[in-house]
Amino acid sequence: MNIPNNQSTLEQWVDWLLHLHAQEIDLGLERIRLVAEKMQVTRPAPFVISVAGTNGKGSSVAMLASILKAAGYNVGTYTSPHILKFNERIQVNSVPVSDQQIVDAFTAIESQREQIKLTYFEFSTLAALTIFKQAKLDVVVLEVGLGGRLDAVNVVDADASLITAIDVDHIDWLGDDRSLIAVEKAGIMREGRLSICSDPNPPQTLIDYAAELQVDLACLKIDFDYQKNPLNDQAWSFNFTQDDQPAVTLTKPQLHGDFQLQNASGVVALLSKIRSQLAVDIEHINKGLAEVKHPGRMQSLQINHQAWLIDVAHNPQSAQVLAEYLEKQAFEPHKSIALFSALNDKDMLPMVRVIKPFVSQWAIADLDIPRSTGLQQLTGILLQAGVEKQQICEFESIALATEYVKGCDKSNVLVWGSFFTVAQTLEELEADK
Repeated sequence: MNIPNNQSTLEQWVDWLLHLHAQEIDLGLERIRLVAEKMQVTRPAPFVISVAGTNGKGSSVAMLASILKAAGYNVGTYTSPHILKFNERIQVNSVPVSDQQIVDAFTAIESQREQIKLTYFEFSTLAALTIFKQAKLDVVVLEVGLGGRLDAVNVVDADASLITAIDVDHIDWLGDDRSLIAVEKAGIMREGRLSICSDPNPPQTLIDYAAELQVDLACLKIDFDYQKNPLNDQAWSFNFTQDDQPAVTLTKPQLHGDFQLQNASGVVALLSKIRSQLAVDIEHINKGLAEVKHPGRMQSLQINHQAWLIDVAHNPQSAQVLAEYLEKQAFEPHKSIALFSALNDKDMLPMVRVIKPFVSQWAIADLDIPRSTGLQQLTGILLQAGVEKQQICEFESIALATEYVKGCDKSNVLVWGSFFTVAQTLEELEADK
């Protein structure tokens, strides 16, 4: 395959990158650090915030960007994976950058890397850092892809860090010990700098790690807290408290699910701690929370007679949050079908068990990508979780499963299990418009 150049399309570049490195995931900072330092992009903006965690990272990044934008700052955000277009990963002021900007960044990286092999994610991270530095932004928010300590994003020394909810995920790379996973997440902390943890029950290993580095750590339920404040059945705010200060009443985030209050509290705690460097007031916070958008997270769509709920829940903790939301929405099982698939390194059994009470039919498909789970294994997981064989419909692709679900007699559709399940489903729905 020929090496693309600055005249190539973004699609050609992405296809080439996917074949460049034999492994989709290859943790470590040595390779990317060599190229990043050579390109002088390890400091992409005057102030950098890194965000790690198992669940809530993307939502927290979206809230940070929305609030900082409301305060008048020029903000760059780097997230992964994307839902529909690669450009979603790299945004300036909540707008995806252009194909050509990414192509130019890829071209620059290729001209500098020489014989250093970079993964798809490392190339993407370097492209984001390159674009952000060229844009001369005020602040950049970087979302860790996997873990923290050895993730490509950690090549940047962040001025402040945020660690969201911690759970077991990516078992093949991070293991299944929450205490050890917490240390991997804590790897984005820097000595003597601020870190916020919005997990209400962080493992002691994270706290010990922060103490060893003399990190200025603030934790939910200890140093700050929140309380839902219902105004009526449809509207509510939340009260935020920090460091024994009087409670402040804030607008609820424009994202579905009470779990978003936990994410929002971490975001607000961080912004209040760095106010001397990035001035943000309550008006900006309320405006940012009211305007924040994050597709694929409890996203509602109306398609013909069906109400679709689309969520990227892909581990036991996020599946539990989704189940709590379904219960509050009175999701009726006999009217509901799940379109489901997941990656093979996920702990699928507890995920399926917690969602099973809310649906009476399952449409499953192989995602047909690296790390996808075959139909036989998916069916086995569902059966083990107590789903009846006659409730399971197998399809060779998400496209065929989507077409079936659109024509079935169920009025509620739940799409979940993976970013890739959501992405492939939304792609099919977009194509049908």
